[in-house]
Amino acid sequence: MVPLSSKRLWRRLKREQLRGHRQLYGVIAQMTKNKGNLTELQCITRLYELGCAVSIPYGDSEKYDLIIDVNGHLYRLQCKHANPLYDENGIVEKIEISTTWQTGYTKNSPSVRHKYTKEDCDYFVTFYEGKTYLIPVDECSTTKYLRITPTKNNQKVGITFLKDYVDEEVLKIL
Repeated sequence: MVPLSSKRLWRRLKREQLRGHRQLYGVIAQMTKNKGNLTELQCITRLYELGCAVSIPYGDSEKYDLIIDVNGHLYRLQCKHANPLYDENGIVEKIEISTTWQTGYTKNSPSVRHKYTKEDCDYFVTFYEGKTYLIPVDECSTTKYLRITPTKNNQKVGITFLKDYVDEEVLKIL
């Protein structure tokens, strides 16, 4: 059985409109925050293992989570949780990261999604199976899919592969 992704679960909960849903949304929001915190810690650890000096901005008001120093150059990183997407056989074919941020979490204001720009951060960073992956912010729209397996029709144009963003290789060219 293919596990239900957090994004699919969120959509299902929105559709069902259950009584007392606000309390349930609070639980899911906390789960989402915990996933983000874990991803951030995993990214910090991996980047430090690779020899990067890692700094964390004070507070929670910047649009980036980390700053890394690579050969005297500073890069702003926004950490994003990698959501695995499965094929019909239960094999992870790609990962998905949301490359937006939200405002408006109160019951009286609708939430609004905003796209990150080069002014906000330089790279998105995610952690998957023991490695970090650095994706330039200007290569992303609102969601970034990184394929692990080739497409069924062998399409190459417009397809991005996870292996092309692996930490050691990207850090070599920074």
